[in-house]
Amino acid sequence: MRKLDQQQPVPNALLIVLSEHVDYWDHEGWKDPYSSSALTDRQAAYERALGLSTSYTPQLIVDGADEIHLTEPQQMEETLQREASRPKISVELEKVSIDPSSGLQAQVAADAGGRNSKGDVYVAVALNQVDSHVLHGENGGRHLVHTAVVVQLEKVGKLEKGQKFEKEVQLKLRPGIDPLNLRVIAFVQAPGPGKLLGAALWKGGRPE
Repeated sequence: MRKLDQQQPVPNALLIVLSEHVDYWDHEGWKDPYSSSALTDRQAAYERALGLSTSYTPQLIVDGADEIHLTEPQQMEETLQREASRPKISVELEKVSIDPSSGLQAQVAADAGGRNSKGDVYVAVALNQVDSHVLHGENGGRHLVHTAVVVQLEKVGKLEKGQKFEKEVQLKLRPGIDPLNLRVIAFVQAPGPGKLLGAALWKGGRPE
């Protein structure tokens, strides 16, 4: 994930990565402080939508529709190239401000552009980098570095077919979060979860 995020290997495309930590490993004796049952439920929904036989980690879902394996670089390259070539709807994330006491404020906009597309509008707050010293479990004793770790994922509205969506979003942040280590992502996804229709990234003080 860190390599994809930093190197951006697909020309003329911005890869927006998110790491969603599930909580079903917590019973191994070490609790991941960034895991949540909500993200476990989201993974289970992908399992049903993609027809997978079981949940497992790690897995990589591209644009909400394709599962790829990090151990198969050719499959990864072909999938990323194919999805990058497909048109996306316009999503904008502007006027972002983050304050530890008042939280996150942002203007989110999306435009279906006359297309027969509708979806749920989400805002994700993620940490740029997280270091974990795992005490127990299958990764016990290892030092792991994670990229774009989701700490909040909120559905903020719906985009209807052929319509525009605009909303001022306000979110309270988890206590203790370093605002200098944050990125914000707005995305539109077909219900299901289904196909990712469009996304925008704010990182380091600017939208991308």
